[in-house]
Amino acid sequence: MKITEIEIFAIQLPLIQPFIISYERYDSMPSIIVKLTTDTGIIGYGESVFDEHITGETWDSTYALLRTKLAPAMIGENPLHMERLHDKMDRLVKGVPTAKAAIDIACYDAAGKSLGVPVYTLLGGRYHKKFPITHVLSIGAPEEMAEEAAERVEQGYRSFKIKVGTNIVDDVKRIRSIRERVGEDIALRVDVNQGWQTSAQTLQALEKLKDLSIDWLEQPVLGDDLDAMVEAKAKSTIPMMIDEGLQGMKDMRDIITKRAADKVNIKLMKCGGIYPANKLAHIAEMAGITCQVGSMVESSVGSAAGFHVAFSKKIITSVELTGPLKFAKDVGNLKYDVPFIQLNEKPGLGIDIDEAILNDLTIHSERVSR
Repeated sequence: MKITEIEIFAIQLPLIQPFIISYERYDSMPSIIVKLTTDTGIIGYGESVFDEHITGETWDSTYALLRTKLAPAMIGENPLHMERLHDKMDRLVKGVPTAKAAIDIACYDAAGKSLGVPVYTLLGGRYHKKFPITHVLSIGAPEEMAEEAAERVEQGYRSFKIKVGTNIVDDVKRIRSIRERVGEDIALRVDVNQGWQTSAQTLQALEKLKDLSIDWLEQPVLGDDLDAMVEAKAKSTIPMMIDEGLQGMKDMRDIITKRAADKVNIKLMKCGGIYPANKLAHIAEMAGITCQVGSMVESSVGSAAGFHVAFSKKIITSVELTGPLKFAKDVGNLKYDVPFIQLNEKPGLGIDIDEAILNDLTIHSERVSR
């Protein structure tokens, strides 16, 4: 089986409501969909959703790199040969994990379809039967966030990721307001997205949060300041998770060596796709660090890819892949049984692509072939 053609679609996914985190506001989500065709007629889909604040990639740069470098290099290759494909991409261009993730995911989708098995079967088989879905609360006024949380509890949600990171006083008000509204039985995870920046500010905030039964605190300090994370973790009674501070193998090695986190957030868009995410999970398991598979707010394509990794690994104990629930239109049909996700047994990613919606959301596209 050989790759004969790759189509690249730059799209804008419409959000039901704005998504606000410490450093950005999104009114729609820019994404790039890759459609890979093989000489056997098998088609695989992949996705890139980027964050220039984390990997330095943008919508335009990712599209250009896929069009001029990565996609042409994949023509004639076998999508089953994952180690070779990643080695070829890495030798061609350093870094750019989000761009590589689109190729990786499309190859896994095609590989699963060609063998008639779900992607999770290619990763060791299915371990988890289902995962509870955590609703993500974007930054807003404390009473508004508490009201949204209460509404979601009525819908069946039992856990929340609370986006904060503006200033400590307001952030503590947000978290406290939500806890008071939903009660003690609901799991709260706090994601600062680097917003508190330093270990000193983080420790100041932790003192004010110690009575609120927080499951874990995610990336309070700058992503490239691992020493600050080490200090915060050493003095914290709340478990600490690294997100922006983990992209590839070297980061994971340093996190383990310095004992910088209790938990890591693996994102396909940060590490380069399913294949490297699988490796990161194995490395974390050897060190006894539990994992989460997180999201850059991808469509059904990228979200399904993340779920296949999560469902195949015992060490992955939580997921936050809720992009499809946030979109007014989606290119795929990943199914949620709120507040759970249960993957089907269809080959590949297990989703269908609506070509009409894909074309409707496309701003520009390009076809690469031999």
